[in-house]
Amino acid sequence: MSDQFSRTELLFGREAMEKLSNARVAVFGIGGVGGHALEALVRSGVGTIDIIDDDKVCLSNLNRQLIATHKTIGQYKVDVAEERMKDINPDVIINKHRTFFLPETAGQFDFAQYDYIVDAIDTVTGKLELAVRAKQAGVPIISSMGAGNKMDPTAFEVADIYETSVCPLAKVMRRELKKRGIDKLKVVYSREPARTPIEAENVEETEEENGKNGIQASCGEHVKRRQIPGSNAFVPSVAGLIIAGEVIKGLI
Repeated sequence: MSDQFSRTELLFGREAMEKLSNARVAVFGIGGVGGHALEALVRSGVGTIDIIDDDKVCLSNLNRQLIATHKTIGQYKVDVAEERMKDINPDVIINKHRTFFLPETAGQFDFAQYDYIVDAIDTVTGKLELAVRAKQAGVPIISSMGAGNKMDPTAFEVADIYETSVCPLAKVMRRELKKRGIDKLKVVYSREPARTPIEAENVEETEEENGKNGIQASCGEHVKRRQIPGSNAFVPSVAGLIIAGEVIKGLI
């Protein structure tokens, strides 16, 4: 095992490190939550990772996303992530999918080839499709619930979706998963009530002005069609690291 994982091996053991090296994980969405999960998986020695995202890095990503710097603004997230992950572990295999995951694009993926699936996307239809596909393929999955408009990183819990409360996204997921015959789904969620963004109209107006000035402020057409949530550097990151921890434990 490479020396760069020697400290990890002291905790996990050599056999576990071999399992991680031979594992293949899919990370759907590499933003504030998924990006931190991705990097923790690479730093832990996972050998092959598929990254799925269609967005480019934009100005408003700088406050919370690992891959976002002024240098990477305007570049596709999967391209930036691949370069960063290869710089961390040159031996990691990164399979890039520059696409927005929805039921319409699900056919592009062979879910049976994954050892674990990370759902860090923010659309309900996509999250539901991932849960259905994972169940059909018999692959473990962990799904991130709402991390926007929250301030307490200590409020996150790992639970089954049917044991969640407070989180509005989890409520919708419970209802829709039940309709689809999905009787369980591991999630990371927070019971902290979501806050109302301050001066949301002014924030949206500023992003429009930035766009007119040639700065990409909003990320993807799908984001522009809904209210922009508030975010920070310490809540989505914690959710992502918790997810990575669950994946690692599951793999070894």
